[in-house]
Parts: sequence; structure tokens; C-alpha cells
Amino acid sequence: MAMILQQAQKMQEQLMAAQAELAESEVTGQAGNGLVTVTQTAAGEVRSVVIDPKIVDPEDVETLQDLIVGAIQDAARAAQALQAEKMGPLAGGLGGLGDLGGGLGLPGA
Repeated sequence: MAMILQQAQKMQEQLMAAQAELAESEVTGQAGNGLVTVTQTAAGEVRSVVIDPKIVDPEDVETLQDLIVGAIQDAARAAQALQAEKMGPLAGGLGGLGDLGGGLGLPGA
């Protein structure tokens, strides 16, 4: 049982380290072939929005708005992919604990 608790504590430490890394890791999303670029952390904090002046047309604000939303969504997809890459092995390890508990014949397993 002590071994299981040690493994759980180690996994918790790894999880906290991965979360800290995600909070600092930056991803970039683009729309309109790079006319709008959004940089955000993998944790979801938007750090910058860059808009190419070519796309700024006072007569067509809707297109610019759509490009900004598209770039933010693209950055969010990149953040999710990075989260899955960093957290995936940890989540897989949690399933391993459940299997171990089931192998011990614990109640509810």
C-alpha cells in the first residue's frame, strides 16, 4: 500500500510540474494565411494578437473579426494538443493505478 501511495505522490508531482510547464509554454494560432496571429500559453492565457495592416478595412470589420476568432480557435487547438502531449502519459498512469487496485480485489474495483 505504501508503494501505491508513493506512486500517487510521484504522479501528483509530475502533474504539477506539467501544469507549470503548460502555464509558461506558448503556442501560436493563425488565420487568413498569417494575416492574424494569436500567441497564447498552453494554459489558455492570450499573450498577443498581431494583425497585418493589409487586412484592416473599415468597410469590412466582420472579416477582421472572423479572422481574429479563427486565430484564437487555432491557438486553442494547438494548446489542447500540447496539453494532451504533456498530460497524456500522466493520465495513462492514473488508469494504471485503477487496474492495480482492481487486481488487489479492493471494494468497488
